[in-house]
Amino acid sequence: MIDEAKKVMNQQFKVKDLGELRFFLGIEVLRSQQGIMLNQRKYTLELISELGLSGAKPVVTSLEINQKLTSVEYDKGVGMQVEDPMVDVTGYQKLIGKLLYLTVTRQDISYVVQTLSQFMQAPKKSHMDAALRVVRYLKAAPGMGVLMHREPKDTLPRFCDSDWAACPVTRRSVSGYVVKFGNFLIS
Repeated sequence: MIDEAKKVMNQQFKVKDLGELRFFLGIEVLRSQQGIMLNQRKYTLELISELGLSGAKPVVTSLEINQKLTSVEYDKGVGMQVEDPMVDVTGYQKLIGKLLYLTVTRQDISYVVQTLSQFMQAPKKSHMDAALRVVRYLKAAPGMGVLMHREPKDTLPRFCDSDWAACPVTRRSVSGYVVKFGNFLIS
């Protein structure tokens, strides 16, 4: 069936068969007896090196426990000591963009990257420090990724979590959910 599809494609387009997939858009594809592993090890190591964190000590958590990140406007509104926003925001924005791309295979950093992305317009030094902590967290296991198990399962496990009034700015609750089909993440 695959050979027939290749013949049909080759009749319409100039096609070159490169063999089994190994890399696709920076994502490494590894096959084993358990299934298929997708990771971005090379991309992660390049990011660590680019930021000059090769010699930095890895951390166990992606965000400090109970750390509340706030905007400059919020700090002014509640009378906190106002930390000046960063002058050049492009470095922060590029780093968050790279971390967003890493969430394709590293769902464990999704929450913290989503939180940090809320401060793209006027980031503070504390936001940049938190983003660099995420990179130090990635350094602990740069090859971690998604394992798509070989054996099919027809279960539909669902998980949810919420944190009442967690957002310090709006006092809104933060909630999240995960839906899987067998071991595969759906939503």
